[in-house]
Amino acid sequence: MSSPELSRGPSETPSESPSGTPSVWDSVNGLAYGGDYNPEQWPEDVRREDIELMKEAGVNFLSVAIFSWGLLEPVEGQYDFGWLDDVMDNLHQAGIKVALATATASPPAWLARKHPEILPVTAEGTRLERGSRRHYTPSSSVYRRYATTMTRVIAERYKNHPALALWHVDNELGCHVGEFHGEEDAAAFRAWLERRYGSIEALNDAWGTAFWSQHYASFEEIIPPGAAPTTLNPGQQLDFARFNSWAFIDYYRALLAVIREVTPNVPATTNFMVSSATKTLDYFDWSKDMDVIANDHYLVAADPEREIELAFSADLTRGVALGKPWILMEHSTSAVNWQPHNQPKMPGEMLRNSLAHVARGADAVMFFQWRQSKAGSEKFHSAMVPHGGRDTQVWRNVVELGDALSKMESVKGSRVESRVAFIFDYEAWWASELDSHPSQDLKYLETMRAFHRSLYLRGVSTDFVHPSADLSGYDLILVCTLYAVTDSAAASIAAAAEGGATVLISYFSGIVDEQDHVRLGGYPGAFRELLGIRTEEFHPLFPGSTVTLSDGTVGSVWSEHVHVAESGGAPAEVLATFTDYPLDGVPALTRRSTGAGAAWYLATLPDADGIDSLTARLLEEAGVTAVAEASAGVELARRRSADGSSFLFAINHSRADVTVKADGDELLSGARFSGVVPAGAVAVIAED
Repeated sequence: MSSPELSRGPSETPSESPSGTPSVWDSVNGLAYGGDYNPEQWPEDVRREDIELMKEAGVNFLSVAIFSWGLLEPVEGQYDFGWLDDVMDNLHQAGIKVALATATASPPAWLARKHPEILPVTAEGTRLERGSRRHYTPSSSVYRRYATTMTRVIAERYKNHPALALWHVDNELGCHVGEFHGEEDAAAFRAWLERRYGSIEALNDAWGTAFWSQHYASFEEIIPPGAAPTTLNPGQQLDFARFNSWAFIDYYRALLAVIREVTPNVPATTNFMVSSATKTLDYFDWSKDMDVIANDHYLVAADPEREIELAFSADLTRGVALGKPWILMEHSTSAVNWQPHNQPKMPGEMLRNSLAHVARGADAVMFFQWRQSKAGSEKFHSAMVPHGGRDTQVWRNVVELGDALSKMESVKGSRVESRVAFIFDYEAWWASELDSHPSQDLKYLETMRAFHRSLYLRGVSTDFVHPSADLSGYDLILVCTLYAVTDSAAASIAAAAEGGATVLISYFSGIVDEQDHVRLGGYPGAFRELLGIRTEEFHPLFPGSTVTLSDGTVGSVWSEHVHVAESGGAPAEVLATFTDYPLDGVPALTRRSTGAGAAWYLATLPDADGIDSLTARLLEEAGVTAVAEASAGVELARRRSADGSSFLFAINHSRADVTVKADGDELLSGARFSGVVPAGAVAVIAED
């Protein structure tokens, strides 16, 4: 066993990031390319072959030691770093930079056996045992002590290693288990509530505990919301969601504090899971603690429009990154192992997926994992080096992608342009899907996904922004199911409309404040004055039921009894009405001029044709056009550098050639762009 002390010489000190640490982008030449590297799974001769294959593929960046705690510290207090020393040295000699992990994502067996109190407990009281991964609660003081110690040992050992470019703190926090109900979790929840509210009277008011005799006399009486006879207090549920996101942040900060102390000049991140199915953590709240945003994304093979879901998730990741370049820390070269049916990617799909993330702001393309495992739970998860080795289409695709990325160095650092914004709020998402709401079929993302799809198909770029963001640069703002909203956010949205933006607000928005208290006087409380309407009652629809609007649009999921209200300024104009009993003649789509802009209201979920028709009207009013002229079937995005250089990405997901109107050199071919993108291909045009 070796000592945990090691020094390799002076570290690099590139330009600083906004947090005061150097930028990872200054450490990696060109766009970053690589993936999770788990050399501990393989003997020395395979590791030597890995280096040669990495050179062939053009790999320049790897995540290392993510799940290696059990081998780095096989017995408590006894360390074995010899194999990792060799790996770090060999990668450095090959010119490959490393995102070195804290190795804390999966506690070793000896730790869970010695301290079973670190294990997660479910709402039903079941303790989740070891034998998998992520088997700890972030509120465990014991686990934090061991995790920070391991982080310090690794940081001290490799603090000056020239391969070290980034710290990869833990891994996929919030994955698999997102809430915790053990005794220490309950105590941490109570302490968090006391800090948040200051007094038990304030908490009782926030939670509305006068209902159902839920009044608390002290914080000690409060427990996490667990299995109960019927529906739980929504205020308690919402705060528990906030707490669980905070508990992970607090755990992350504990490890980050060690890293900052030992290596103040090395940036740090952790890999998010921003997708249209992940809502455990409030990533906008997390972003201020990240030196660079990193994200994992995996396609759902059964989704026939999976490239549109990818675009949605990549746009949201860029929003969390506040528009700055981000790291695609994980995706797959082909099939995964955890879906019901794990189909491989179609011809050219891996290249299209990878460059679609780049088109939407990623400056790094990485995979899980470098070499496909021969044992363990993810042995059938694809990798850069598949089971079949070099004589496979997957490997040829990996080499092809590396070559493509090497030709795109000029794209690095550029940013995506957009004049359309979606308001996105994790707290509104949590609150909108709590118990005892008008319809369990109402989903936070549904309307947002529908409008994003329509804009995607039209070649219009979109940003996702937090309600607190500056909206002044956007011409079209979409506010979809923003059920919970603060007074200040509602005022900001109204000010954007007054300032000249076209704002669309959908059903079930502005209903409650941040405490989940209904805004009285009629819905949509926070936006009544802006919209010039008042809803007296919701009429949610049964599954399979539809409504028809006067303009022919077919709606589902939702309807409501809307009135045009008398208010100062211009009155609301009724653009379409419901035509079905009992809402025949009731407004379903309205528009009100306000200041230099306008505020629209949508009281149902239109079908695809209805969404597309409405999108066209909104874009025309806002003066927003497509990124470029192109035939159907091509995904478009533009990135622009600070020096004014612009790069048009045209990704052809169809099986026929498409035309795109653009002038410039095509970076992947090195030739002048012909105006045609072949079936299944990608063009990256450095525009004149």
